[in-house]
Amino acid sequence: MVKNHLLLIDFPIFYWLLNAFIIVMLYLVIQFFRVPFRTSPEGDDLIICPADGKVVVIEEVEETEYFHDKRIQISIFMSPMNVHANWNPISGKTMYYKYHPGKFLVAWHPKSSTENERSTVVTQHKSGTEVLFRQIAGAVARRIVCYAKQDQEVKAGSEFGFIKFGSRIDVFLPIGTEINVQLDQAVQGKTTILGKLS
Repeated sequence: MVKNHLLLIDFPIFYWLLNAFIIVMLYLVIQFFRVPFRTSPEGDDLIICPADGKVVVIEEVEETEYFHDKRIQISIFMSPMNVHANWNPISGKTMYYKYHPGKFLVAWHPKSSTENERSTVVTQHKSGTEVLFRQIAGAVARRIVCYAKQDQEVKAGSEFGFIKFGSRIDVFLPIGTEINVQLDQAVQGKTTILGKLS
């Protein structure tokens, strides 16, 4: 204890660097865990962006967990500086929920969607259209929180989960869905419109 006290007296720069580091880390943690107040756009046919970040994938893929057919995949990468709360993209009924333990590959790795720790949720709109969205952990993200429950009624823009210090969300939409975002576009959860249900 005395040694540590003397160290701080003899090397005041160490003391200030330590304090600066603690303040920066506190700021980052507060930024990371914030859940800002936002208002979702009106429109029953709108597909709301479920997370803050950047669009890194828009492509037609084979969805193999639930639909087992071709879907349009939109992937949103979240950096450590983004809000990491997650919001329901559409209103409707939760038809499916499953948590998958897995690896912690970097979020932009092609296999992260199928091999990383992840939670998959499917919501059915009142029109009958189903949308699948998946929280994916990354190399830094080590904890996924998902509040979804099967047969639960949800509202577009309501919070459905959180990824702690991570990472990515994939949204799978029916072929032919009108898409309103582009690759590399910065998007904001709960406010950006990903597309429209047909």
